Amino acid sequence: MSLPESSQNLGEEPFGGEAPPESPRHGFQGDRLTIRETEQVPASLTIAVSREAGSRGGTITRRAGKKLGWQVYNQELLEYIAQEGAFREGVGNESAPAVARWVKDRVQRLLREQNLSQHPTILELARIVLTLGAEGNVVLLGRGAGCILPSEATLHVRIIAPLADRVAYMSQWMRLTTEQAAEQVRLRDSRRAEFITTHFHRQPGDVYQYDLLLNSSLLGEDRCAELIVQAARAKMAALASSR
Repeated sequence: MSLPESSQNLGEEPFGGEAPPESPRHGFQGDRLTIRETEQVPASLTIAVSREAGSRGGTITRRAGKKLGWQVYNQELLEYIAQEGAFREGVGNESAPAVARWVKDRVQRLLREQNLSQHPTILELARIVLTLGAEGNVVLLGRGAGCILPSEATLHVRIIAPLADRVAYMSQWMRLTTEQAAEQVRLRDSRRAEFITTHFHRQPGDVYQYDLLLNSSLLGEDRCAELIVQAARAKMAALASSR
């Protein structure tokens, strides 16, 4: 199964200069799913991170995940899971019946509201994101996760930075001229916006859909990560008190 052209890997700071993660093992995510029929779904909070190209969103997301002790799924890993048949089936087979029902109902609701594309790959991606979010305590980077998951159980974060800073970072990271880096930033932003607009009928620049908007140039990577952690803990407490 291939992804739509607008969802192909764009290559921006996939691992922030660190060694890439190991490919997920078959059944890996199934080990997390311990929801019983009597428990509510989602069981806890999920953090969904959206970012502008060159804003260091990948590095900030990993820092936040490390501070919380939560598994981080970046764009590449989400796409891998959506396409890898054996692992995808393992996720579904290991899910509790309550999770399977919730995932199905959520997908149908998004389709009825016309907030989800009917493209088979996007539907599969949505099911994977929802399955991961059913138990919560995970961080999802990119692929429209914040558009798929319910707002009450999701901390939707947008990481931004001034264009000049993003171009400078992209130039340094990819060893490009300023002109080449500016084109890479423009292309990545354009493709991501097209992906969100086409498949989720939203505009990434609409600030009102986010719980938290962070300027990484002004705050720095570690402070952004810490603010995400604090906001996540506050929203988890609110979610728990509402139940």
